[in-house]
Amino acid sequence: MIVDIFDRIKGTPGPLGQYAGIGDGYFMFPRLEGEIGPEMVFNGKKVLNWSLNNYLGLANLPEVRKADADAAAQFGLSAPMGARMMSGNTTYHMQFEKDFSSFVGKPAGFLLNFGYQGMISIIDVLTSRKDVIVYDSESHACILDGMRLSLAKRFTFQHNDMVSLDKQLNHACKLADEQGGGVLVITEGVFGMAGDLGHLADIVELKKKYPFRILIDDAHGFGTMGANGRGTAEHYGVIDQIDVIFDAFAKSMASIGGVVSSEPEIIDHLRFNMRSQIYAKSLPLPLVLGNMKRLEIIKTHPEYREKLWTIVNALQSGLRKEGFNIGRTESPVTPVYFDGDMGQGTNVVIDLRENYGIFCSIVTYPVVPKGQIMLRIIPTAAHTLDQVDRTISVFMEVKKKLDEGYYNRPIQDMNIFHRK
Repeated sequence: MIVDIFDRIKGTPGPLGQYAGIGDGYFMFPRLEGEIGPEMVFNGKKVLNWSLNNYLGLANLPEVRKADADAAAQFGLSAPMGARMMSGNTTYHMQFEKDFSSFVGKPAGFLLNFGYQGMISIIDVLTSRKDVIVYDSESHACILDGMRLSLAKRFTFQHNDMVSLDKQLNHACKLADEQGGGVLVITEGVFGMAGDLGHLADIVELKKKYPFRILIDDAHGFGTMGANGRGTAEHYGVIDQIDVIFDAFAKSMASIGGVVSSEPEIIDHLRFNMRSQIYAKSLPLPLVLGNMKRLEIIKTHPEYREKLWTIVNALQSGLRKEGFNIGRTESPVTPVYFDGDMGQGTNVVIDLRENYGIFCSIVTYPVVPKGQIMLRIIPTAAHTLDQVDRTISVFMEVKKKLDEGYYNRPIQDMNIFHRK
């Protein structure tokens, strides 16, 4: 029996869509308005915003805004027209990807239009049906989607567990040998939910035992990790031993796009085979030139990274001092864990936004175990120590209310929409 596709879609909203009636515009697709920064407007009220990936505070730097505006005035948003392979290549695109890959310690790079799409396409092009992928169990959704597109077989290892990775590499290498293929290990530099780092040095050590290549997604590590902000591979001192590094611009660069960096022959293979770039319009020049300015600032102004870590250390040490569980984070990503269910978590978020003027994201099951709530805080160089102190004080109040059962009641019985 033929089913109408629209009828199926209308009857199956999906795991997030099922909550659209109560969450759309508030928990999902919320509108944060005003100048990008620690204080923005949500639902008509000013809130202290801990939910932007503007790590280094570059989004509203005058020199960055000027570079964006000048490039738009000079070239408009259309140039160049066409995909880079056909008619959309420029000296600026080529210079930027060369400068970027050199900064992260690789001899060649390829500029991509988007971070998420970029990682999907890299995995697809690097692997064939004869190859085997071994990936961390907490890998980002873009890695999972890339593997769905790839024809390679795949094994997963327990998060940052080198015993598990060793075991899966043993299986993967045997299968690759039988098939006449190779092995690709994929992990992240910084895991964006828990904030811990991929154990790159330990993974590299396993190269002495098994023949494989490593691809890392360092979206959260670029600009924040390492002595010079080159990323997590620099932090561990293993840049030369990581085969392919992908850095997205949506975090520290406060922009759009990304660069994949590796050996020249590997980059050429990606350039000539990555369908998502071959058939997509080139990144507009205002974004390219704006990103060049951002890279220059990251290279020459370490004070922004230092300010970020001043805020991070104050926030994380302050939360720990007050007894909060912030898990295993080693990066600016700051999760704060509470005991509670989804209903309680929903009430906590509404209370924070409506009564305390604090905006942060909530994460519940299945990302965290049942019976646990995670509030995810993203500190930036634009935040202040006073804002850190205020947030810790508010979290202490919220924790007390949660322990006392305040958030167990239905929302309509709590009067939490009446601002204090």
